[in-house]
Amino acid sequence: MKTTEIKVLEEIELNNPIFIEALPGLGHVGKLAADHMIDELGATKFAEIHSPTFPPQVIVKEEGIIENMFNELYYLKDVGEDNHDLIVLVGNTQPLSPEGQYLVCKEILEFVMNYNISSIYTLGGMVTSPQPVENPNVFGAATCEEYIELLKEADIEIRSNDGGIVGASGLFLGLGVRNGINGSCLMGETPGYFIDAEAAEALLNKLTLLLNFEINTDKLDERAEETREMFAKAQQMEQDLLNKANAGNADDLRYIG
Repeated sequence: MKTTEIKVLEEIELNNPIFIEALPGLGHVGKLAADHMIDELGATKFAEIHSPTFPPQVIVKEEGIIENMFNELYYLKDVGEDNHDLIVLVGNTQPLSPEGQYLVCKEILEFVMNYNISSIYTLGGMVTSPQPVENPNVFGAATCEEYIELLKEADIEIRSNDGGIVGASGLFLGLGVRNGINGSCLMGETPGYFIDAEAAEALLNKLTLLLNFEINTDKLDERAEETREMFAKAQQMEQDLLNKANAGNADDLRYIG
């Protein structure tokens, strides 16, 4: 395999769909939000994407079954009160190298442009603190003033003079502008080092406002509780290690004295 392969599973017709990117990133915030949307709204997979730029590995799942590294495209029709059609990009990886990022994003964008996409929304996480946030904010950036105004109307905090957007979430917007397609990036506030369901829920709530549809987030609430418990256990383990280290140092000092 020398180039990116996009395997079409179903031939579809869509009405100026909105393209949503949600590949793995900080806290898996965007991916978790999009996966939940796919499950709750009953999206249909219509394409699989494989690339030699993906990590050279497979994932070992339950009972020793392996899973390839891949991206997937799903579609939804007539979503919400505005009857949007959607194309959603998810997967278990992003390309390893900067060159791979550019190549894969370019090829995927060219593919979905065949469906006359009207706009792009990219979903991800943004680290503001190493500690979990009780009520995560959602930050946004966009390709033009019109989309900035839409973000403001949804009470999304606008990033300004605040670094870059790395990976697919940034590249799809940049490449989109070069092809005359505007869009926005939504970033849920997260520590970034565990699967952050609370940030994913906050992100999803803002996306539903922007696209005018409703979704049940009960399962994300359950996942958020699991996340809190996981972090509490991690904190306790860290504290236990510190206590043991301090006790060991004290013993050493007594021995030396």
